Amino acid sequence: MELEELKEKLPNITDPNLLEAMLKHGTVHVFQAGKTITEPGQFIKMVPVILEGAIKIIRMDEDGKELFLYYLEPGETCALSLTCCSASKPSEIKAVAEEKTTLLGIPIQKHEEWTDQFKQWKEFVAMTYQTRFMEMLVALDAVAFKRMDERLMRYIVTKMKQQKSNELHTTHQEIANELGTSREVISRLLKQLEKKKWIELGRNIIYIRDDFEELISN
Repeated sequence: MELEELKEKLPNITDPNLLEAMLKHGTVHVFQAGKTITEPGQFIKMVPVILEGAIKIIRMDEDGKELFLYYLEPGETCALSLTCCSASKPSEIKAVAEEKTTLLGIPIQKHEEWTDQFKQWKEFVAMTYQTRFMEMLVALDAVAFKRMDERLMRYIVTKMKQQKSNELHTTHQEIANELGTSREVISRLLKQLEKKKWIELGRNIIYIRDDFEELISN
């Protein structure tokens, strides 16, 4: 990868010295859609900076139940990964490539060095913590305070925005896994939305109206 290409991928990082250091010490990794990148219990050996695609971050309990937390998109990194790196603790999350994803892996020791060496890296890390903390609060509020139908509708909006499409290729079971409920509950709620003509259900695909977000806000 050339310096100019990295600048295009990471427009918020403008320090040429930092970009050159990232290019020199970082390693490019490509993951196909559906590939698990990190499992709970694994030690994280790099700070992932997303260049293309998207990564889904999931929390799992001891029984293997999953809860979707947030997406990592181009130009972003994972606060939970940073925390595990800094504390030398195993991962507590599962990271899965939502689509074909390219990331730049920054060695842990460089992350620690750059926090002191580069102001922009320190700001990048601080902004990551702030952004992910707010997203974690949203996920926590959804579980604690919102009904499952509300959570499902917000989930659909999030997926639409992430995939930039009104056609979601997924199964009822996959949605249930990410929302921590049963397939039967999700199927029933999706059918209710279909009766309202807000969505249309196909085989492993959900067609969503253009004004879906507006409809659920009323």
